[in-house]
Amino acid sequence: MRTERNLTRSLDRVFARLDREPERPAHIDVPRMSRHRVVLFTATLAFYLAIVWAVVITSWLVRLDWQVMFFRPYQQWPQIHAFLDYYVVLGQRGPTAVMVAAWLGWRSWRQHTLRPLLTLATSLLLLNITVGAAKLGMGRLGPHYATVIGSNEMALGGDIFPSGHTANAVVTWGILAYLASTPRARRWLSALSAVTSLGVGLTTVYLGTHWLSDVLLGWAAGLLILLALPWFEPLIARTETALFDLRDRWRARRGRTVPVPAAPVTPAPVLLKPRPVSAERSAAAREPVSTVRSSRPPIHLAPGPHTARSERTPVTPAGSRRPPHADRLPHADRPPRTTSQQARPLTGG
Repeated sequence: MRTERNLTRSLDRVFARLDREPERPAHIDVPRMSRHRVVLFTATLAFYLAIVWAVVITSWLVRLDWQVMFFRPYQQWPQIHAFLDYYVVLGQRGPTAVMVAAWLGWRSWRQHTLRPLLTLATSLLLLNITVGAAKLGMGRLGPHYATVIGSNEMALGGDIFPSGHTANAVVTWGILAYLASTPRARRWLSALSAVTSLGVGLTTVYLGTHWLSDVLLGWAAGLLILLALPWFEPLIARTETALFDLRDRWRARRGRTVPVPAAPVTPAPVLLKPRPVSAERSAAAREPVSTVRSSRPPIHLAPGPHTARSERTPVTPAGSRRPPHADRLPHADRPPRTTSQQARPLTGG
C-alpha cells in the first residue's frame, strides 16, 4: 500500500512538472520530410540494396571480406585491443540506450514535453523490427563461424548481417543530432555520431566478430531509420496527447481533480408587504408622549409618615468644627471678602 502511494506521488510530481508547458516549445522545430531528406533516403536505400545484392551474388565485396578476415587486425595491432574492447560498448544496445535515455529524459524535464523520449522509443522500435528482420531473414554466419572459404555464408542460420552494433550506434547517437535545437548543434552532432558509429563498426571488424560488408549495411540501416523519422512525427504527437489524456482520466478516477468554483448565485429580492395596523394602535401612535413623569410615591417605601430630605437633621461627625446647619446656609449669605481685610498672622503654638 505504501509503495503504491509513493509511486502515485512520483507520477503526480512528474506530470505536474510537465503540466507547466504541455505544448512543444516554439523555438524547437520538428524536422519535416523535405525534398532534400527524401533524396538522401532514396540514395541510402539504394546503397542498402546494393550491399545486399553484392553479398548475395558473392561479388568482389565478399572477397574483400575474406581478405580482411585473413589479415587478422587484432594480431597486427594488439596494443589497442584493450581500448577497443571498451570502445565497442558504445554500440551495444543496452548501455547506449540507458545513457541516451537519461540525457533525453533530462531534456524532456527541462522542455516540459515527452517528445524526446517518445522519439527515442520510436527509433529503437524501428531498429529492432527492421534490423532484426534482416538478420533473421538473411541468416549469414560471422567470420569466426565461416564454413567455406570464399562463400557468402548466407542462409546458414546466422544473425550478423547487418551489423547490429553499427546500426545501434548510428540510431542512438544520431538521435541526439535529430533532436538538436539549433542547426549548428545538429551539424556537429551529426558528424560526431557518424564518426562514432563508423568507429564502432570498424572495431567489430578488428575484433573479428563482423565482416566488413556487415558494417556497411548496418551503417545504411541506421541512417535509413533516422531519415524516416519525420514520417512518424504525427504519430509521436498523437501518442503524447493520448498519454496526457490518459493521465487526466487517471487523476479524475482517483478524485484528484481540482474542483472549479461555481459562480455565486445572487438571491432574488424579497418584497416586504406592510403589516395592517389596527385602529387602537394607530390612535396610540398619534398621541404625544409626555416627557414629564407622574409623581407617584415609590412603591418600596413602607407605610407610615415620612419626612422630606430637606427636613432631616444632618448628622455631623464627632469632633468636627463645622456647625450642624452649615450645609444649609446659602453661599450668598456669606460676607464678601474684601482686599482691605488683613490676614490674621499665624502664630506658632
